[in-house]
Order: sequence, then C-alpha cells, then structure tokens
Amino acid sequence: MSVGNQTHRNVGLFALLAVLWGTSFMAIEVGLEVLPPALFAALRYDIAGLVLFGYALVAAEDWRPRGRDEWVVVFVGGALLIGVHFTLLFSGQRYVTSGVAAIVLSLSPVLTPLFAWTMLPEERLDFFGFLGVFLGLVGTVVIAVSSGSVGGQLLGVVLLFLAAASWAFGSVLVKRLPGNPPVAPMQAWMMLLGSGMLHAVSPLLGEPGLAQVAWSPLVVGALLFLAVLCSAVGFIIYFVLLDRIGAVEISLVSYAVPVVAAVSGWAVLGENIGPATITGFLFILAGFAFMKHNALAPVVRDIGVRAGLVAPKHVSDRDPVPADD
Repeated sequence: MSVGNQTHRNVGLFALLAVLWGTSFMAIEVGLEVLPPALFAALRYDIAGLVLFGYALVAAEDWRPRGRDEWVVVFVGGALLIGVHFTLLFSGQRYVTSGVAAIVLSLSPVLTPLFAWTMLPEERLDFFGFLGVFLGLVGTVVIAVSSGSVGGQLLGVVLLFLAAASWAFGSVLVKRLPGNPPVAPMQAWMMLLGSGMLHAVSPLLGEPGLAQVAWSPLVVGALLFLAVLCSAVGFIIYFVLLDRIGAVEISLVSYAVPVVAAVSGWAVLGENIGPATITGFLFILAGFAFMKHNALAPVVRDIGVRAGLVAPKHVSDRDPVPADD
C-alpha cells in the first residue's frame, strides 16, 4: 500500500472515530430518557465487553491476563475507567446537553499529565504544562459558571469534571502498575468487570430494574449503537490508529469529538451551545496545546507538509549529517 493511500485510510479512520465517539453523546441523551444512568452504562459495557472479547480471541495471542500483576491492572482499569467514570458521565449528562458533556470530558487529556507528574517519576511538567492545566481548568470554570444552577446544570458539569478526572487518574495508575496484559483482551476484561460494578452500583443508587424499563426500538437502537459501534468498534479503531500514527496525533480526536457532539445534538435533538461554552472549549483546547507543545510541533508541521501548506524541509550543506553506525 502506498504512503498516500495509507494516509487517506488513517484520516478516514480518524474521522470515523470522531463521528462515532461524538454521536455517542447524542445516543446517551436518547437512552437516558428511559434508562437510569448506571444501569444504562452497565448494559452498554455488557454488550461491548462481549463483542471486544470475541475480537480479542481472534486477534490476540493471549486472551486472558496472566498472574497477579495483570489482574490488578484489569481490576483498577475496570473500576476507574469503566465503573466510576461512566457512572459519573451518564449521571452528569442527565443535566447538560450532548455538546457540553463532550466539551467537559475533553479536559481528560489536560488532566492526565497533571496526574502523571505526581505519580510517575519520569514525567515532568514545565511552565507550559502548568499553564496548560490552568487554562483547562479555567475553561471548565467558564462552562460551569455559564451553566448556572437551573435544572441542575451546574451539578452536571461537576459530575462530568469528576468523570474526566477519574479517566485521567485511572489511565495514569494503569500505566504505573507493573502488569502489562495485551491491549485488546485487557480492555475487554476491564469492560466486563466495570459493567459488573455498574450493575452492583445501580440498585445502591435506587435505580429501577430492567423489568421497569419502558423499552422502545429507539432506546434499543441507542444502546446497540453505543455498545457495538461506539465502544467495541471505536476501541478497535483507536488501537489501530494508536499503532499507526502514535499517541499524540490520536489524542487530537478528543477535540474533534465535541464538535461532532455539538453539531449532532443541534441537528437531531435541537440542542444549542452558547458563546460561553464555546469560549470554555477554546480555553481547554489551548490548555492541551500548551501541555503538548513539544510533541505537537512536528505533528502540525507534518500535517502542513501533507496538505501542501508548508514546504518540506530539505537537507542542506549546512545541516548536520548523521554519522554512519
């Protein structure tokens, strides 16, 4: 396959992932009309975990964690990245629009380096890193203040902020732990363990059971869309792109998702996003850019070269020539 075709495939997969994860917020809004949040999230990851587990059986050499260390990684990831994160996410989205939910969650890549700085000895935050965290938090405060307290919107923003923090903290903690199970089986086991936790939490929150849910084709469709396409297929696409283009470029999907969420929420659900919310998103986006400025510079240049906006760098007589090995 030529480089050009590979680039087009990667761009297509990136756009598909942004669309799937962006429209997932709209599907959550639809499901929350009938399903209680923790039970809804549990059902989503029951199905997604089984689908991804089937994929892992085919694609991975080892389908289960081995030893105590790998099981600890699965347990911690299932608890924080699935159980806690999605309880907070689905609960918070009851109070805000799809676009606001996606924007607040886009804070996760800004918070992740902050947790890494405190927990991983090799990670360091420079001045730009701290400035990035500050701008991200300012953006969240702008969104929270603009939401007011009518209808619990402020509560929704707080819950979503905690969901973003749970994801960031869990991601760093999983990286810090010694176990290193294969990615696809690890995610499948995390989903299944997390869904079990969500099922346990649901009655503790006083939620009604499955027998009391007024099912409809629309709700079933939203659940299957979230579980199969957004979660299972979405994570598979994410793994492929992570291998092909790297962590920095794939992390940019976090900032395409809110745009898709806002547009789909406006087009399908009639939701609106005000100027203050857009301003908050721009603060969060700027925070991410400051935190990743060293890694983003070559990525931005490469994108510019491929788009014909920047001339490729040529080796001149004055450029250092690498020595032969």
